[in-house]
Amino acid sequence: MVEAQSWTTRRGSNPRLESPQDQVLDMPVTPTAEIRQQQYSNGGITSLVSPNVLTALIIASWYCSNIGVLLLNKYLLSFYGYRYPIFLTMLHMLSCATYSLVAIKWLEIVPFQQIHSRKQFFKILALSAIFCFSVVCGNTSLRYLPVSFNQAIGATTPFFTAIFAFVITCKKETAEVYLALVPVVLGIVLASNSEPLFHLFGFLMALGSTAGRALKSVVQGLLLTSEGEKLHSMNLLLYMAPMAAIILLPFTLYIEGNVAGITVEKAKGDGFMVFLLVGNATVAYLVNLTNFLVTKHTSALTLQVLGNAKAAVAAVVSVLIFRNPVNIMGITGFAVTVMGVVLYSEAKKRSKVTAH
Repeated sequence: MVEAQSWTTRRGSNPRLESPQDQVLDMPVTPTAEIRQQQYSNGGITSLVSPNVLTALIIASWYCSNIGVLLLNKYLLSFYGYRYPIFLTMLHMLSCATYSLVAIKWLEIVPFQQIHSRKQFFKILALSAIFCFSVVCGNTSLRYLPVSFNQAIGATTPFFTAIFAFVITCKKETAEVYLALVPVVLGIVLASNSEPLFHLFGFLMALGSTAGRALKSVVQGLLLTSEGEKLHSMNLLLYMAPMAAIILLPFTLYIEGNVAGITVEKAKGDGFMVFLLVGNATVAYLVNLTNFLVTKHTSALTLQVLGNAKAAVAAVVSVLIFRNPVNIMGITGFAVTVMGVVLYSEAKKRSKVTAH
């Protein structure tokens, strides 16, 4: 008798055996093992580590690749004596084209997208020309300026972005955003006046690189806005890189002479140079790949914040490695510029929230 009563109680307490009318809890369906595996890893290396650890590794890779390509460029162009910035940039573009093809067509990191029209092709070609100008100017500036000062100038990108956005698209920002640009400019003025290794041509090249980066971002948003023309960043790099290499080829032959023959001759007697060039070109691609991965695993805002801190980290690392002289006024100017960039980012974020 007791056993029967106990059985009835247990049966009544099990919601799976009650009628649908009596159920009051909407129990979620337990995902299958296949779904859980797909959500967690997609079957790659992520199955071995937690998502938080994976994100930390990706961010660390982003930092290492960004700072690494700067230091390698500086070492090659200034200390190693390989004074061919245009040809070096062309090698970067060829590397990006090759690795992008492997990543998209074979590894299928992102879906492959085709160019749909001649109009879209010429838009990408225009972006490639701006991209070439920016990267060549940046690499050239490293011949004459220390990495720390180069990064201080590069931090003024928001200033040029705001100018080009206003001139090209007539887009006006709030007064708070424009006020945040004041310390960005003030800081670079202070740093320039106190830089012990200041070089006018290198300074102009660094400004050209920064302006080119800003112009590319504005023009890209203007040209590839329709849904039919939008390309994933990795696909855009796949098309831009070979176009940029073709654009750079006549310039490197005209300005830098028989640079390919010179490189081959040097490589025959110095295997370390081959290692430097291949490693430099590979890291140049990893910069673009890790940019995409950081955005995918975090957000575009996180990438922007990390970029603000990257300039300071790169400056400190370069000073420790290359021992270039710095002074208090230069450090102060750099700090003011970075603070202005942070204020600009916060002001832009608030203006977007207000607009919505």
